[in-house]
Amino acid sequence: MHFIAVCLTLALVVVNAGLPQIQRSALRSLSEDLQTGTDASQADAFPQKEAAVEPPLEWVDAETGHRVVRLSREAGSSSLYFHQNGYTANGDRLVFTTRDGLSCYNFKTRGIERVVQGRVSGVVVGRHTRQVFYFKGNAVFCTNLDTRATREITRRDAVQAANLDTRTTQEIKLAELRSGSGLAVNADETLLAGSFTEGGQKPAAPQATDAGGVRADAYPGKGQMMEERLAAHLPMALYTINIKTGEVRTFNHCTDWLNHVQFSPTDPSLLLFCHEGPWHKVDRIWTIRADGSGLRKIHARTMEMEIAGHEFFSADGRIIWYDLQTPKGQEFWLAGVVLATGEKIRYKLARDQWSVHFNVSRDGKLFAGDGGGPTSVAAPGNGQWIYLFTPKNGSLGAERLVSLANHNYRLEPNVTFTPDGQWIVFRSNIYGPTHVYAVELNGGHQIPAHQPGAKK
Repeated sequence: MHFIAVCLTLALVVVNAGLPQIQRSALRSLSEDLQTGTDASQADAFPQKEAAVEPPLEWVDAETGHRVVRLSREAGSSSLYFHQNGYTANGDRLVFTTRDGLSCYNFKTRGIERVVQGRVSGVVVGRHTRQVFYFKGNAVFCTNLDTRATREITRRDAVQAANLDTRTTQEIKLAELRSGSGLAVNADETLLAGSFTEGGQKPAAPQATDAGGVRADAYPGKGQMMEERLAAHLPMALYTINIKTGEVRTFNHCTDWLNHVQFSPTDPSLLLFCHEGPWHKVDRIWTIRADGSGLRKIHARTMEMEIAGHEFFSADGRIIWYDLQTPKGQEFWLAGVVLATGEKIRYKLARDQWSVHFNVSRDGKLFAGDGGGPTSVAAPGNGQWIYLFTPKNGSLGAERLVSLANHNYRLEPNVTFTPDGQWIVFRSNIYGPTHVYAVELNGGHQIPAHQPGAKK
């Protein structure tokens, strides 16, 4: 309680200088807006279930000097998974989930706006049309973030889907499409994509939730679940949905566990996906064309217990980046493959810089990481921080932005850069309930993190 009181005091005196045009006034004024109730969200429509004191609206991290702002109002709000785009192209809105649907933070009005009422999944924002795509029930919808106009893309309980592998058709219940990974939206917003388990079979172990009802990313028994799910060899496939017509096509039918489906941000027909499972047992990272052609393995393991995963595209679509360990828990890298040439890139990481997820700024010059918990693959000795990384001489210089010493890593923070590159957004339970936060990159008094090859 004393720590929260100190943070609240800091929120009243923090200096709001040096911000970009849109976010400068927006984030600086967020605390006043929330205190006076002047934003667009009509907060009484979002009942709070926790009786605990709300987290501070703004504070300066005592160890780094960087300013942190809480973007969400409702406990249980969560930013999207790290490779799911939540931003409009010009960065004026950020979509996030709530316990009862979707909301967005409007950087121009400094308001929180309700977008969709009711539980949703598979959320992703288009980069051009300012629409958000999502599952609601067993149907797929899109909603315009400006007008709230909503359209159901899939209009039936079942569809006759074209199987591109066999050149036949098969009936698929739309509920099956929720049994895998998705949604992804392509660069010209003509297609959605994902993976599904044929027949809609589900893993035996349910996903755990935290005390606030938010799904937990890491939980006791997850490792065993992944072993059992990989061994089950359930029939799966990838699919696309035509956004205009609702037509469904399936391809890459197999018994591998297909997960983390992503479209290239620049190539409308290129998909990235993974063979899921315990990472030391799978060659995880693959690409394929949306017509089922061009299957390509991006990274092949070269030693016992080597692991690679949590893959993502660079903003220009040229490079696929991923976490690489050679072997697991011993040597740490942020690795990349240049798609056009096959060139391999590796940036060395110290153990205390390793992160569950990494991400890259739109200009490709900076990376971010979300650290790891006390039971992570890098523990003991990993760091519980939000990190900013700068490539230099084959390694990554690390700057600590936010201490996550009080964060429970059953919820993974999932860092993303704002489109202007001035803030890193993450989700955290650092004060109990899950909320969406942003940390300012400018400013701060830095305590240098350990560099690879340096003495601690």
